[in-house]
Amino acid sequence: MDARLPPTPRDDPIVCPHCDAVYTLKRPSAGQRAVCARCHTPLITPRKKAGLQIIAVSLAVVVLVIAATVFPFLTIKAAGVQNSVSILDAALAFSDGWLIVLSLSTAALIIFVPLLRVLLSLYVLIPVVLDRMPAKGSRQAFRLAEALRPWSMAEIFAIGCAVALVKITDLADVSFGPAFWMFSALVVLVVAQDSFMCRWSVWKSLEGLRK
Repeated sequence: MDARLPPTPRDDPIVCPHCDAVYTLKRPSAGQRAVCARCHTPLITPRKKAGLQIIAVSLAVVVLVIAATVFPFLTIKAAGVQNSVSILDAALAFSDGWLIVLSLSTAALIIFVPLLRVLLSLYVLIPVVLDRMPAKGSRQAFRLAEALRPWSMAEIFAIGCAVALVKITDLADVSFGPAFWMFSALVVLVVAQDSFMCRWSVWKSLEGLRK
């Protein structure tokens, strides 16, 4: 008779999101990092008061997204004619026929998706930081926020604007509006928010508070 031992469960396994290597790790101390030995991707990056920092950055992102959508982004002068355009105007510039789909997709990728990710993060993190029970559906909300991360293309829009401005300056006088500087700060804050967040720590906190 072939007697087989049952599989030994692993405590706190973690899978590298890039190379799928599986590890059993202890939580590092604040300021330390756990890095994948195969592809060197950071797996766990706990920080002191990281939750408060992320919430503060997220609130700033919400304010900047709303303000950058309303205020003028660029002012173009050519042949005695001056025109100011906002980010939302630029995204919805082509709104005739089937092009409305492209316009709405552009607006979603550079405005609504980043805003939705930030709001979902606030919904998840505020109860965690306050040591309260997770909000209803917080695990699904955080999973959705992570799924939307590749589709948040604010920085891609900024690079595209920079390339376009280099070509436009030879044809017209271009001046930056308030929304340009707000959007530049927004890109920096979005990158900072992603670097501050330790996703493993968020999942563990949600699981611990739920128990």
